[in-house]
Amino acid sequence: MKEVIFLTEQYEVATFAGGCFWCMVKPFDEQPGIIKVVSGYTGGHKENPTYKEVCSETTGHYEAVQITFDPEVFPYEKLLELYWPQIDPTDAGGQFADRGDSYRTAIFYHNEHQKALAEESKQQLEASGRFSEPIATQILPAKPFYEAEEYHQGYYKKNKFRYAMYRRGSGRDRFIKENWKDFGRDEQLKTTLTPIQYEVTQNDATEPPFRNEFWDHTEDGIYVDIVSGEPLFSSTDKYDAGCGWPSFTKAINKDEVKENMDVSHNMVRTEVRSKTANSHLGHLFDDGPQDAGGLRYCINSAALRFVPKEDLEKEGYGEYAVLFNK
Repeated sequence: MKEVIFLTEQYEVATFAGGCFWCMVKPFDEQPGIIKVVSGYTGGHKENPTYKEVCSETTGHYEAVQITFDPEVFPYEKLLELYWPQIDPTDAGGQFADRGDSYRTAIFYHNEHQKALAEESKQQLEASGRFSEPIATQILPAKPFYEAEEYHQGYYKKNKFRYAMYRRGSGRDRFIKENWKDFGRDEQLKTTLTPIQYEVTQNDATEPPFRNEFWDHTEDGIYVDIVSGEPLFSSTDKYDAGCGWPSFTKAINKDEVKENMDVSHNMVRTEVRSKTANSHLGHLFDDGPQDAGGLRYCINSAALRFVPKEDLEKEGYGEYAVLFNK
């Protein structure tokens, strides 16, 4: 193991403790302007500690992530905005199922500017009234950071199933879903969406097969996110899979559709969500037409709004008319 040292002028470093570091990498790793995210140990007195030593609660170290980022692309303020919703900031004794000092939360600042921004961010959270308990997350000066063992690095990529089960089983996912939702947005969605649209997109529900709007729909056009209006799928890639839900061989823009391992209902599946609105859309399977890539995006009609080909220009989707000129 080695201490991670930051030497470049273009990039900066941020260090956050948020409980188990397995769960703190992916949210940052997915963002633009993030150069790397390293799991490690910091805040204690033992040089080059091992995972076992840190878990013994004798080193004074926190499990943490150190993020190298480009502030021109993803400034420190945005890192703070992303950090808070990953944790329970009121828990002074650990995080979720993980108890002990090494699992406490903290923001380690590397300069006075970061300190000021972190303190301001914490004050804003306290003043928001989101939590009735005091904010326990500490703001501390950065100390030497020691890179964790290799098997801890990028854990969410190496062990997708265990990672998904751990997030779910520890209680982190449920806490985040229940406590970090945008309550104003949530109330607005309840008024603009139908009950089934809300349950599908916001609570990951599944509508009945063969009793939904688009399962046998054949009109030319595109299907957009019911929440954000972002284009998702085209009728040119739609086919009848016999499953009772709209099925597509691909997304219009794969970057707008994100995939998560879903371990709910005692199954292992690939969930599909929209990136912009984070709407639950459905699931992705590998039993689609082989001549079209072998994928089947099985999507809830309730997550979609259809824009007919002839209305694309009028509704601001004119650039997608080319899909129907073949």
